[in-house]
Amino acid sequence: MDPGSDLGSQAASVGALADPTRRALYEYVVGRSAPVGREESASALDLPVHTAKFHLERLVEAGLLATEFRRLGGRSGPGAGRPSKLYRRADAQVTVSLPERRYDLVGHILARGVELTRDGRALDDAIHAAAAESGREIGGTATSDDLPAFTGVLAGQGFEPRVEDDTVLLANCPFDTLAQTHTALVCGLNQAFVQGVADGVGCPGATARLEPEPGWCCVKVRVSRGS
Repeated sequence: MDPGSDLGSQAASVGALADPTRRALYEYVVGRSAPVGREESASALDLPVHTAKFHLERLVEAGLLATEFRRLGGRSGPGAGRPSKLYRRADAQVTVSLPERRYDLVGHILARGVELTRDGRALDDAIHAAAAESGREIGGTATSDDLPAFTGVLAGQGFEPRVEDDTVLLANCPFDTLAQTHTALVCGLNQAFVQGVADGVGCPGATARLEPEPGWCCVKVRVSRGS
């Protein structure tokens, strides 16, 4: 599951593991080297097959397991029987963090910045350029070019924006742990990213500035009046 997916769907996926039987089945399936069937799973956990089937299907609905169909035992052709339904770990990733953290995003930006140094660019400049470019790409997905669209994109990235008069305050830093230990690097990257989002959205008059204040993200966005 995309780390940008809505919190409700991610929480529902994790919540599916609250049932101990379901969690045990999930752990069994993902611990196998190959997809497994209902009968094998039921036998391994000493469950009735219908119980195993019920919980395995709930895990599929939650996006935690995926299915495939294959004949077991290597038999094929007429008389080989119907293919068995097998279960395996789903390819999607499920991550729930409260407040939201986006270390995948900052990792992507840093990797992109390192790649940009190959043309001789200074590392700090390359990271800022990568952050701005990533922001523009994400901002470009907005369907309008106004302030609500801009704050909506920021909300989708975990910033928890709050609009007060001509300022957009960011109540959450998605890169919090890194910002505490590598403040100058991450806050500069953050500013470039947020400005990139504004540019990508096309939000007029929005300027991201470094204005650290306790309890808020280090970046504030000033919006010129009349924009």
